[in-house]
Amino acid sequence: MTGLRILLTGFGPFPGAPYNPTEPLVARLTRLRRPALDDVAISSHIFPVTYAAVDRQLPEVLAEVKPDALLMFGLAARTPYLRIETRARNAVTMLWPDAANTRSSKRGIAGHADAMTFGPHTARLLRAACLTGIDARASRDAGAYLCNYLSWRAIERVRAGGPQLAAFIHIPLLARGGAVRRKGAPRITLEELVDAGEAMLMETVRLARKTRSPLA
Repeated sequence: MTGLRILLTGFGPFPGAPYNPTEPLVARLTRLRRPALDDVAISSHIFPVTYAAVDRQLPEVLAEVKPDALLMFGLAARTPYLRIETRARNAVTMLWPDAANTRSSKRGIAGHADAMTFGPHTARLLRAACLTGIDARASRDAGAYLCNYLSWRAIERVRAGGPQLAAFIHIPLLARGGAVRRKGAPRITLEELVDAGEAMLMETVRLARKTRSPLA
């Protein structure tokens, strides 16, 4: 059996967020070297924050990497904690343009279900993150912007026989240069986020191994 393949994704900057911390997070996680990852090929991809880029690049990178699991990260600037998304909603905002100044012409992504779930493995990822001490919570609302859009498209790919599993993690703005969010409430640091990201990556590897070999 060939080694596992894991694809990590993040997003670039977008209107209102000239710095997207998912980029350094994905870069750090891709460079991890651990004995448990010796037979794991970790690839990464950073999506431009446009609907057209997601529609074009997601099929391309999945065809190239052929990952067993897809672990995606996005920025939720107004949330001070980590959010493990449990589902994608059939919703697109018509108010906010993407990074190409394109607005969606419709409020839904597809003409069927109201939402699609990632699966029960999200609870395992939540537990793994929480064990590092970070504030992490399950979420049923990935918004109506590119993070939710990518989540929907990824679940479609899983259901069509692509990766065995996928997950989306929303991260908050990070502390930069010792900055604090508000009085007495420091932001999560990149190091704390890398620790939680590593824990979720290791759990993703374990889940992908079990999916490949149910008796393992």
